[in-house]
Amino acid sequence: MIFAIFTHVVHTNSNKQYFAYTPYVREMNIWLKYVDELIVVAPLENNKLTEIDSFYEHKNIDFRRISNFSLTTFKNTVSSIFKWPKIIFEIFKAMQRADHIHLRCPGNMGLLACIIQIFFPSKPKTAKYAGNWDSKSMQPWSYRLQKWILSNTFLTRNIKVLVYGDWENQSKNIKSFFTATYSEAEKEVIQKIIDINGKIKLIFVGSLVEGKNPMYAIQLLEQLLQTNPNVVLDIYGDGMLRLSLEKYIETNNWSHHIILHGNQNQEVLKKAYQESHFVVLPSKSEGWPKAIAEGMFWGCVPLATAVSCVPYMLDQGNRGVLLQMDLYKDAATINNLINNPMGFERKSKAALNWSRQYTLERFENEIQKLLQA
Repeated sequence: MIFAIFTHVVHTNSNKQYFAYTPYVREMNIWLKYVDELIVVAPLENNKLTEIDSFYEHKNIDFRRISNFSLTTFKNTVSSIFKWPKIIFEIFKAMQRADHIHLRCPGNMGLLACIIQIFFPSKPKTAKYAGNWDSKSMQPWSYRLQKWILSNTFLTRNIKVLVYGDWENQSKNIKSFFTATYSEAEKEVIQKIIDINGKIKLIFVGSLVEGKNPMYAIQLLEQLLQTNPNVVLDIYGDGMLRLSLEKYIETNNWSHHIILHGNQNQEVLKKAYQESHFVVLPSKSEGWPKAIAEGMFWGCVPLATAVSCVPYMLDQGNRGVLLQMDLYKDAATINNLINNPMGFERKSKAALNWSRQYTLERFENEIQKLLQA
C-alpha cells in the first residue's frame, strides 16, 4: 500500500531521517506498520532538533517538500496565493499515486488537501481532525470550511473522518475516535492519596502560548497558596510566553512553588505524572488534550476547561473538575477536594479507570480496521 500523508506539521531532515513533533510522529508510526511506501507532503525546514521531536520509522519514504503558508492576515493570504499553484500540484500528484489518502486537519495544508481530495472520490481516505469538532464553538473560517467539506458526503466520499468526542447529528463520514500514549504493559498499580500536611503537586503540560493559558494555572496556584502553603506547580513545555512567565515567577518570588522544566521527553513526563495529584489545562481550545488523558492514566485528577470533548472525558466533572475560569470559584472547588481525601481518591480512581481503556494496543487495532476497510 502506498500511503500519503498531507499535513501542515513542520519537518526536519537529519541523517536521512525525517523528524517532526513527537506525539504526531508516534501516532503515524503505528499507521506505518501496515504501509509499504510512505509519501509525505509537508513543510521541511532546517530546524534544530529538540526533546519533543521523533522520526518516522519507515524505510521507504518519498518526502515532497512544500512551502509553509499562513492565512492569518491579509498580507499573509496574498503571499500564500503565489505559493498555492506549486503546492496544489504536489498534493494532486501525491494523491494520484497513493492507494490511501490521509489528511491531517485542521490546518492550512488540510484545507487545500480537503478541496483536492474531492477529485479522487473512489480512493480510500482517512482524515484525522485533531481540533475541536463542536459546531457551536467559535473557530476560524478555514476550520469551519474544512469541517463542512469533510462532513459533506457528496463532496467527500470513501472516507472516515476521525474526530474527538461523540457529537449528535453527524454524517456517515464521521467516526468518534481517540488517541493513546501508553501500552497495556505500562498499567502499573497506582493509588493517589492526598495529605493536606504533605506536598500537593499540580502539573501543567503544554505549549507556553496564549491558547493553552499557562498564566491561569499560575494564578490558580497563587489562590491555592493562600490556604495551603504546600501546593507546588510543575510546568512542562516551551513557547513564546516562557520569558514573561519566568519574569512573573521571579518578580513574585514564586520560584519555590513554580518550576519551569521546558520541553522534556516522554519518560520524564511519565514520572512527573506519576508523582502529581492534579493535571491542569485551562486551555481555550482543544481536540483530545493528551496532557489530560495522560495525567488521568496515572491517577491525576484533571482540572480543565469545558471545551471540545473535555466534558465527556471528565464525565461532566465526576472524573475531575471542569474549570469555570473564575479564580476564586475554581480555587474553592480544588481546595474542597484537597480537604476531602476520600472525594479526591474517588475522582482519581475514576480518571485512571477511564483513561486506561485507551491503550496503544486498542489504538493500533482500530487503525488496522480503518486501513482494511
